[in-house]
Amino acid sequence: MEAIAEGLRPIPESPGENAYLRLLSHRVERVLAKNRTVAEDLKAAHEKLGEIAHCLHYPAKPPSEERTQPGKDAKVSGRQVAQAIEKLIGAFRMDGSVQRAQIRLLDGLKKRWKLYGPELLHCYDIPGLPQDNLQLESWFGHIRRHQRRISGRKSTRELQDFGQAQILFVASSFEELHEQIQAVPRKAYRAHRERLAKAELPRQFLHRLHHDPLKTIQALVSQHSTPGQAWVGCITPAAIQQVLHTD
Repeated sequence: MEAIAEGLRPIPESPGENAYLRLLSHRVERVLAKNRTVAEDLKAAHEKLGEIAHCLHYPAKPPSEERTQPGKDAKVSGRQVAQAIEKLIGAFRMDGSVQRAQIRLLDGLKKRWKLYGPELLHCYDIPGLPQDNLQLESWFGHIRRHQRRISGRKSTRELQDFGQAQILFVASSFEELHEQIQAVPRKAYRAHRERLAKAELPRQFLHRLHHDPLKTIQALVSQHSTPGQAWVGCITPAAIQQVLHTD
């Protein structure tokens, strides 16, 4: 929101075509002022979450980095981690009812440490035991997606996103498959690809807005300032071509 507000501030105060953008800028500034306390609370909770990760020495260093740069993480024990977490819990101090994010973080940490704390410490005392199962879950997911593709069972999320563009070919050789693909009219293929690209533009816009809001808003304001160019819903041939050649 701060990046969006920064991108809208340069718009001059003038009636006419800039009235909507100035109104939008005032609304964004009001939302920022109203939620500043909540944002500061969330930022503090995020910093405390980083302290928790530091106490847990998570994520662990890769084995190659531990060999080249040995440090304290390679020698830490479960008892040391338990003492650090308990010390951190005791150091939490809340001085107001508006610190809801920090209070929830503390309550969640106390509850989970009481229920699962001892089970989390084995990875520090048993050599080779990982701190999480993310790599194993990733491998299982890779195998599941591959198995679904070759078996024709329920599609994965990626196939569901582009389900309207899936085509099933049955061929006994590459040459036969090539002939079937060539039988599709190029004009019809281009038309369906452009429809798919236009359908993907809103999702890609939200993706850019999430990852780089300032640059995205500045680009929209620049489009609005260019005579004869629409500000919202502008789909140029160049944009279509760019989407056609993306994953």
